[in-house]
Amino acid sequence: MSELDAAEVREIAEALRSLDGALLPILHAINDRFGYVDEAAVPIIADVLNLSRAEVHGVLTFYHDFRREPAKRHIVRLCRAEACQSLGADRLAEELDAALGTGTDATVETVYCLGNCALSPAALVDGKLYGRVTTDSVLALVRR
Repeated sequence: MSELDAAEVREIAEALRSLDGALLPILHAINDRFGYVDEAAVPIIADVLNLSRAEVHGVLTFYHDFRREPAKRHIVRLCRAEACQSLGADRLAEELDAALGTGTDATVETVYCLGNCALSPAALVDGKLYGRVTTDSVLALVRR
């Protein structure tokens, strides 16, 4: 992750502008490069693609894969699909939000299916899949 570099954002956008449907590849490239898509990148992208800021903002906010602020050191992706919900994912999410609120080094994100339904509730912690997670097990993973 790094701070937004407007010149680099413009360079990325101009390098990909000729692709069909260039907006998504540009947003992915910026998200990959900086770890998120800063709001300040929106007018630059809009200018390069000759789109309105609203069009870029609409796509940016529609897809959950685009982070709009820097992630913290640990990323917890908690499955909230039906199988995980039926085994307590909603309560787990509330408990993790309370335990990992401000001042911690973890970002909790919601995903809808990690393909681990047999071991619900499931979570992806720093890219590694875990099943039958509990609040305590997730907290132990992000505190080690």
